[in-house]
Amino acid sequence: YQGRHHAEDDLAKKDGKGHQQDLTTPGHNGAIVRLQGSSSFISMYTRKGKKGINQDAMTNFMGEKKSFFCGVFDGHGPLGHKVSRHVRDTLPFKLSSIIKTSQPNGCTENDAAASAGQSYGKNDSNGVNKDRFSSWEARLIRAFKESDEELNSGLSFNSYNSGSTAVTIVKQDEHLIISNLGDSRAILCTRGNKNRLIPIQLTVDLKPRLPDEAERIEKCGGRVFAMDEEPHVLRVWAPDQDSPGLAMTRAFGDFCLKDYGLSSIPEVSYRRLTNNDEFVVLATDGVWDVLTNKEVITIVASVKKQSAAAKVLVYYAVQAWKSRYPGSQVDDCAVICLFLKEQPLVSKSLYDQDHDHDYDMSKCGGSQLDFADSNICRDKKAEEGETVINCDFTMDKSIEQRD
Repeated sequence: YQGRHHAEDDLAKKDGKGHQQDLTTPGHNGAIVRLQGSSSFISMYTRKGKKGINQDAMTNFMGEKKSFFCGVFDGHGPLGHKVSRHVRDTLPFKLSSIIKTSQPNGCTENDAAASAGQSYGKNDSNGVNKDRFSSWEARLIRAFKESDEELNSGLSFNSYNSGSTAVTIVKQDEHLIISNLGDSRAILCTRGNKNRLIPIQLTVDLKPRLPDEAERIEKCGGRVFAMDEEPHVLRVWAPDQDSPGLAMTRAFGDFCLKDYGLSSIPEVSYRRLTNNDEFVVLATDGVWDVLTNKEVITIVASVKKQSAAAKVLVYYAVQAWKSRYPGSQVDDCAVICLFLKEQPLVSKSLYDQDHDHDYDMSKCGGSQLDFADSNICRDKKAEEGETVINCDFTMDKSIEQRD
C-alpha cells in the first residue's frame, strides 16, 4: 500500500473549498485506493467545519471484481486529524488480505431470510454461517486492534489525548460486513412496500448513553456524566480528573482512557444484500447530528448524478447546522455513498412519489424541495460565493454538474 502520504498536502489545500478532485493511489495486491472523488459506484466528499483543521478522513479500497472496502474516520483531540489519517492509511492494508482470501459464499442464509433482507449478527440462529462470520469478525477485530496498537508504539505524533472513530464496510458480491467503532454511522437504503425507500441503520452509535457501554466504562474505573452546560450529552471521563470528556465509548487512540473502559474493539455485523437494496451511506457525526436517516436517503436518492451525491449531502448538512445551531461551530463532515446499482435511483422527486411521508425537510433549514428537478437560482447569491437552491438551501455552483 504505497504512495499515499504525498497526497496529504493536496488534500489540505483543497479541503473546504468545494473543489475536491479525484485522488487515487495504488494499493495492496493491485487494488485501487481512493481518498476523495467518485467512481462508477462510489461518491466521496468531505468538508472542513469551523473548528480548525478537518479531522475527518475517508477511503475507498477497490480490490477484486465486486469487492469494496469503504471507511470514514472522525478524529478528535489536538492531533485527531493525524490519528484519523493514520488509521485511514493502515487499516485498508490490514484488511486487504481479508478481501482477497475470504470466501463469502460461506455466509449463507435461508431463502426466506434472504428474500426479506433481514440483518443478522453473529448470534442469529436462522441465517449466518457462524463459523464463517466468526472468522470475518476475528480478523476485523485483530486489524482494528493492531492499528490501535501502532498508534501507541513510537509514531511521530502522540495520541494519548487524541483519537478517532471509524465505521467501515467490506462488500463482496451480495455480502456486507460492517464494523463500527464510535459514533459515526452506516445506513442502508432499501425499497419496501409500494416501492418506497426505507432507511435501515446498520450500526449503533456507541455512546455513553448506552447502558452496556456505560457499565463497561464504570467497571473499569472511568466515569460517565454530563456537564451542567450540556446536560443532555453524557461523556467519558478519567477517574481522577475532569478530562478528556469523550462523547463516545470506543475509539482508536485516546490512551488516557484505555485503562478505564474505552475500547478499540469494533462491533461487527453481517447483512446479505438483496435486489431491493439501493445504496449504503457512511458518514461522520457531523451529518447525523443534524439530519435523520430518512432525510439522508431522500437527499442521496434524489440527486441526479450519483457522483455528486456525497457532496450534495454534505452541503445540506452544513445548511442544517447553520439553521438549527446558528450560534455553534459547524462540525467537519465526511460522506461515502456506495451505490449498489449503476443507474440513477429516481427520475423525479420522492415527494411526488410519497405523499404520506412522516418527515419534513424544512427541519434542515429549507422548504419541501423537489430535489431531483430543482434548478439552481443562479441570480441569487449567498455568503462565501455560494448559490441558492430554490432560495432555501445554499451550495457551490454546479454541485451536481461537476463530477
